[in-house]
Amino acid sequence: MKLSAVTGFKRLALAVGTLLIGVFGALAAVSFLIPKDQVREAVKSEIRAVTGLNPLLRGDVSVSLFPYGQVTLTDVALGEGLDEPPLQAARLVARLSFLPLLLGRIDVADVTLAEPRIVVAVDENGVSNWARLLSSLGRPVDPDSPSFSEIRINGGTLIVRDKYRNIHEEIRNADVSLAWPAISRSFALTGNVRYRGEALELGVTLANFNAALQGERSALKIRLAAAPLKFTFDGAIATRPTLKIEGATSADSQSLREALVWLGRKPLPGGGFERLSLKAQTNMVGGTIALSQVNLELDGNVAEGVLTFAADGRQTLQGTLAVDELDLTPYLSTVRLLTAAEREWSRTRFDLDGLATADLDLRLSAGKVVVGATTLGRTAIATNLRSGKLTVTIGESRGFGGVIRGSIGLAKTDEGAAFASQLQFDGVNLERCIGDLFGIKRIEGKGNLNVSLEGSGPNVYALTRTLDGVATLTASKGALTGLNVEQLLRRLERRPLSGGSEFRTGRTPFETLSVKMKIVQGNVAVEDADLRGPAVRLALAGEASIPARDLELKGLATLVTTGANAKLFELPFSVHGPWDDPLLLPDAQILIQRSGAAAPLLEALRARRDSVRNPAAQESQPASIPAAKEAAPETATPPLTRAASSPPESQATPAEPPQGEQNAAAPTGSAAPDVGPPAAPQDRPSGVGPLEKAEQP
Repeated sequence: MKLSAVTGFKRLALAVGTLLIGVFGALAAVSFLIPKDQVREAVKSEIRAVTGLNPLLRGDVSVSLFPYGQVTLTDVALGEGLDEPPLQAARLVARLSFLPLLLGRIDVADVTLAEPRIVVAVDENGVSNWARLLSSLGRPVDPDSPSFSEIRINGGTLIVRDKYRNIHEEIRNADVSLAWPAISRSFALTGNVRYRGEALELGVTLANFNAALQGERSALKIRLAAAPLKFTFDGAIATRPTLKIEGATSADSQSLREALVWLGRKPLPGGGFERLSLKAQTNMVGGTIALSQVNLELDGNVAEGVLTFAADGRQTLQGTLAVDELDLTPYLSTVRLLTAAEREWSRTRFDLDGLATADLDLRLSAGKVVVGATTLGRTAIATNLRSGKLTVTIGESRGFGGVIRGSIGLAKTDEGAAFASQLQFDGVNLERCIGDLFGIKRIEGKGNLNVSLEGSGPNVYALTRTLDGVATLTASKGALTGLNVEQLLRRLERRPLSGGSEFRTGRTPFETLSVKMKIVQGNVAVEDADLRGPAVRLALAGEASIPARDLELKGLATLVTTGANAKLFELPFSVHGPWDDPLLLPDAQILIQRSGAAAPLLEALRARRDSVRNPAAQESQPASIPAAKEAAPETATPPLTRAASSPPESQATPAEPPQGEQNAAAPTGSAAPDVGPPAAPQDRPSGVGPLEKAEQP
């Protein structure tokens, strides 16, 4: 009988299906027939043969040959005889190779550790709890012995407790794979973990795993990638006679500040430290890491040079870097000397905890330095940070058209901060220099400025109250801006009472200028200030308050005149008020005395004051106002006043003019003062009037 093709395929499929069912049924039946103790020992022997480690299988064993062969062991640990096993897992799942299983042999294809807990503990002497296990792991392995290809870790936890280096870390949710096709030659670790709240992708490759375990040289590749930081290394490692790592290193971060916090470091002070890119050749010996051929980009600043980081004991970073253009603005962006209103010193407490993070010894040379709106030329500086004390030494900086040298110190103290500075500005443009440093743009020309200050306090305001030091200024061939002293003096010389108009404009040229100041507890004593110009001379003395930001100065302005009959014109003046808008006032008494019209009135008021204070003397003295009028020259009397008060020439002036004429003697346009006979003591209170108060010092 001839069968159709369809019937033939049906019978073939039925035969194959029956065979498969029989095979899987047999495997399922065999899984119940295989002795569990035999499987346990076979898996244990396989792990020991591959890794050299002797696992402790303390839980139950289950064998499953369908749909694929695997053995599940519960409560597995490494480290027999230790109080805390270096490794313990809730389950160990060994996947079996299929073909050897058909031949009656148990071969492990790979091993999976479910929810393992790995503990790396280092005691005070630097001895690890893994030392004995690693020595077993690194023993020579027979290449003909069985070898499984992979160990997986699912949901693992790694705990590091290092008492020798005072480190405590914990890594959770570790899903990694450890692959070694032949353990004597290579090793690879890849996967993902959760570290400090961030997902971390990692990869480690050793070209010769067994040689690395023996301390011999082996090629090493490391790749770490997380949101805060990316790091790669391609080089070699050896641990005998001491740890030595060399190779190419690169690091990249969108924010170095956030990356350091993620790594457990204290936040850096100030601003900046954001975008980072680093490439260098690394040579690590012991606890010292040396970086050569460094190419560093930080906050847009690109530098080249060498760096050395010492991790033994107190962490220290040393190095020498060169940069074409250095922008320091980001690092000083959070420094607030004044309040938001720009009228008072800031009272926000200093936060200098970042200065105690590590030590720093860095030498830097730059072709150009930018600090806010200030630009400096070629600059060489040295930065030293040790035990919370920061010192920046300026070897030489080309700035403001001259040379800058000196040092600035800032230290963390119990009360807040200690500040000290010694700066020398030689041959600088004073308008730019003083304007950028102190916000005062009143002096033009070139000169020298020396400043030495020191103080301490919890905030800027408190620090200004403790400032001590000295400051000197010398200049030549310059000018004071915002004030034309020569024009003012000449106008007041001709018309002493005409100074009411605005005079805070123009400029006053000078040949030489010298200022010497002493600062004690925030109060500035101007010991000597002398300006000599072609037409004027100025001398100034007084005090200024740094905490209050105000001035209280007195000076003498002299108009330099030529000619044999020229009279010297000197005008005392005072300067007081806030720094940014001081008020300059000439001496009113001197101006009134020089005024022909107002001088008699001033003398009369003085006489009346004396009579009020001494009534007995009034009876023996003639009336003061007529005497003053007779003494006053006719040319000094204003025209309107003269017309109202002077009688015709043919009439004799009476000894005591009527009361109306006495009132008319007052200047037109002002209230006539009461210059009549003094009131009796019981009718007039003691004291002086407004004009008398104005003339008193």
